[in-house]
Amino acid sequence: MQSDGISVVVPVYNSRETLKDLVIRLESVLGAWGNAFEVILINDGSKDNSWQVIEELVDGHKFVRGLNLMRNYGQHNTLLAGIREARHATIVTIDDDLQHPPEEIPKLLEELNKGHDVVYGAPQAVQHGLCRRLSSQITRIALKSVMGVEIARKVSAFRAFRTQIREGFALYDGPFVSIDVLLGWSTKRFASVSVRHEQRPSGESNYTFSKLVSHALDMMTGFSTIPLRLASVMGFVFSFFGLGILIYVFISYLIRGSVPGFPFLASIIAMFAGAQLFALGVIGEYLARIHFRTMRRPSYSIRSTACKTGIRESNDTQSGESQDGC
Repeated sequence: MQSDGISVVVPVYNSRETLKDLVIRLESVLGAWGNAFEVILINDGSKDNSWQVIEELVDGHKFVRGLNLMRNYGQHNTLLAGIREARHATIVTIDDDLQHPPEEIPKLLEELNKGHDVVYGAPQAVQHGLCRRLSSQITRIALKSVMGVEIARKVSAFRAFRTQIREGFALYDGPFVSIDVLLGWSTKRFASVSVRHEQRPSGESNYTFSKLVSHALDMMTGFSTIPLRLASVMGFVFSFFGLGILIYVFISYLIRGSVPGFPFLASIIAMFAGAQLFALGVIGEYLARIHFRTMRRPSYSIRSTACKTGIRESNDTQSGESQDGC
């Protein structure tokens, strides 16, 4: 049963340097807000001692809970684990690197109270390099095509939404996860507010250009049929193009008694072969996702949980609530 309050979900990966500061700032902001709150820190297979830091924070703060995943599953899978563990009526997701200031959370909550279901914190000025900004734009364009709402161009990892809309994807258990797409399954009442975006106090982003592009492709082929439609359109276009070439060749034969030679023929074959390989590649991507779904790979698997009642091993792969008393 959800209680009135706020659950802050934080995916953690190699962030031992920022976690303590993040929790202190979250306590200050949420404490002033006046509602009950909790902070759920999910360790996504960190290679440093982030889990040990989470255990210390759980021991020192009664509002902090920790989840330790079996391995690195990726940010969105990690968020899904935390979202399913949330106990309060409102969920806020925020990165662990302090680029999203916790002090901006009230802006999201105020906008959410105006009748929206999901509110994104759109950065005023992004503190990223050119390649990262370019790859982020590619991801947003892909997301817009999947979600079908204009607000998709303003999505970010800093978001607030009503916990009840997670019921729309309660049964989802696939290995490829996009939280924003899943939220779009439940509602179209999205909004955004402008928030500050700060420099990372330490470390560097784990999202590279290739990872973001790969995530965009996963969204397109995992949650949409647009690539298949594109392949169909290309098939029609090249069929009409081939018909036009046939007419051209026939007319050239009637007028000149000859047709263009080998270079012309080779270029036509290359174009058609490329189109065929593209279509086969798109079909192959969809078959791969069907293959992985039939294997029933979980979205995540929890090794242990940490809360004030203790740190315990978990046998629960993925569920809507903790099975160990936390």
